[in-house]
Amino acid sequence: MGNEAKEVAKAESRKPVKTEFEGEKTVPGKYYVPRTDIVETEKNLVVCMDVPGVKRENINVMLENNILEVDAKIDFSPYENLNPVYTEYNVGHYTRKFTVSNTIDTEKIDANLADGVLVLTLPKAPEAQPRKIQIK
Repeated sequence: MGNEAKEVAKAESRKPVKTEFEGEKTVPGKYYVPRTDIVETEKNLVVCMDVPGVKRENINVMLENNILEVDAKIDFSPYENLNPVYTEYNVGHYTRKFTVSNTIDTEKIDANLADGVLVLTLPKAPEAQPRKIQIK
C-alpha cells in the first residue's frame, strides 16, 4: 500500500460517526441526533447539547407529558452553492427527545445558547430536592 493510500485509510478511520435521526418526521430535510450530556445536581438537571450553526430563533424546546423535546433548524443558505471536494461535516437539522421525571419545576426552566452549545437548566421541584431532616 502506497503512502497516499495509507493517508486515505487514516482519514477514513478518523471520520466522525454519522448520527442521523431515524425517528419519524413529517418535514423535509435531514435530521441528526445532537451529542448531549445530562448532569444532575441537588437542585437541577442540566442538559448540554451540541447544535452548531443553529441560531437561537430556530430552536424549539418543549416539555410536555414528561417528554423534553428539542428541535433545532439549520439555515441552509450558506451551503446552497458549495461544490464540496471532501466532507466530514454533515449539515442538517437536529432533534432529540428525553423522558424526564415529573418533578421538574416547569415555570423555572432556563435555556441558553452560546458557541453552538444549548444549555437547558431544569430545576427540580422543591419537593423533589434533597432536604436534611432534623432529629428531635
